Amino acid sequence: MASGKNLYQLIFAPNYYEDSMLTSILHIVFTIAFLYAACSVIYLFVLALWGRLFFKHASATSEIAEPKNRIAILVPAYKEDGIITATATHLLRQNYPANLYDVYIIADSFQPKTIEQLKKLQVHVLEVSFEKSTKSKALNQAFHTIIKPYDIALICDADNILAKDFLNKINTAFVAGAQAVQGRRVAKNLDSAFAVLDACSEGINNNIFRKGANAIGLSSSVIGSGMAFEYANLKQVMAGIEAVGGFDKIMQLKIVEQGISIRYLEDAIVFDEKVESSQAFQQQRKRWVSSQFIYLKKFFVPACKQLLRGNFSYFNLAVANNLVLPRAFLLIILPLLIVAGFLLHTAWGFASVFVLFLYLLCLFIALPTELINKDLWAALNKLPGAIMVMAGTLFGMKKANKTFIHTVHTKTKINNPSFNEHSH
Repeated sequence: MASGKNLYQLIFAPNYYEDSMLTSILHIVFTIAFLYAACSVIYLFVLALWGRLFFKHASATSEIAEPKNRIAILVPAYKEDGIITATATHLLRQNYPANLYDVYIIADSFQPKTIEQLKKLQVHVLEVSFEKSTKSKALNQAFHTIIKPYDIALICDADNILAKDFLNKINTAFVAGAQAVQGRRVAKNLDSAFAVLDACSEGINNNIFRKGANAIGLSSSVIGSGMAFEYANLKQVMAGIEAVGGFDKIMQLKIVEQGISIRYLEDAIVFDEKVESSQAFQQQRKRWVSSQFIYLKKFFVPACKQLLRGNFSYFNLAVANNLVLPRAFLLIILPLLIVAGFLLHTAWGFASVFVLFLYLLCLFIALPTELINKDLWAALNKLPGAIMVMAGTLFGMKKANKTFIHTVHTKTKINNPSFNEHSH
């Protein structure tokens, strides 16, 4: 009998066979945790592989499309006095006819001096003030104020810098029939270990949730900035959104519910500032993880109804994207499953090892090749700390969705050697 016992039984439970209830509970709990983690990994792996192998890039003939769409660049900005002037200046340097696009800075809680500086530029300054500031309120106020007609609305963050051909890429996509587009967001700065890890995380997300989704025939998810929509439609959609955090998650569902597919443009580059400290990293992730689980609960039933109607993109964005475990959590859970698996049964242990291997392969496939360099290896030393920071986001998640969390930005120039041709 002893030879038939597994490692757990020999060490911790010599009377294990007499305790069938304990056996059942342990196996049920482990099986549920294993299946949840394994399904998350398989989902991520399939999208990562499809994104790498089957994503169709934009046509090389896109440069010859005649500009004809009128574009409004909307920049909701909260207390961004340190960078907003530089951002506005960069946005005015697009290789797109100046008479066909306008920049709107939605200035919330700015200093008078900053407002004066902005008004000296060829941008529109919309001053707003709210008791509780949110991006959705700022955007809705802008739509209410703007009377000039536009074809496309492009939403950017206050720290974003667009590649000079960005509007040309967006225009070409819409001329070709697109109604919703997400550009490729890359790191503005790679000057710290956390910034490199943040850049890697975004690059992996781009490959999985945008390239992978498009490659498999589903709508891309949006990122919150560098995203463009038909102006009139976005105005109507935003009017019904009052979210504190994750407004873009609700917005994309309302767009996809209409039968519109969000297209990912990999060659439309938008630079985004990456966090430099563990505190900023945690604040940012806390907001993201909070919105992920809250919107899963809120839209689960509507998503099931949409699935029955054949709207697979809606279900994917509302349920699958939110149900899958955050990647940092998987790096904690999978090693624990390996230990627990070998304690329960050798087969479970090896199955958990395989899932971990598949997950690491998934991350390798999805990671952009330009980020695999000596800076990455140096940044990996900070990975355990980053994982612990992510674990810390589980505390205070409810508060994160009720309070606007502001990330302070300081970078006014691009420091990303992989995209030098886009940074001038």
